[in-house]
Amino acid sequence: MPRGKPAGVPCVQLDREGRCRLYGRSERPLVCVRLRPEPAMCGSSREDALRRLERLERMTAPETSRG
Repeated sequence: MPRGKPAGVPCVQLDREGRCRLYGRSERPLVCVRLRPEPAMCGSSREDALRRLERLERMTAPETSRG
């Protein structure tokens, strides 16, 4: 996604199981390589992590897309 990933849109590199197709490859974006998930970001389950990610995306969305 050369121009970034819009909030609420899954990354195009995720497979059906939600795993990164580029993991460990040189094509993987630097932002993904540098990301260090931690409990404060991920919570205690996949569902919790997705809720937290959705909240972060809303909080950091450009002013024009906030509702």
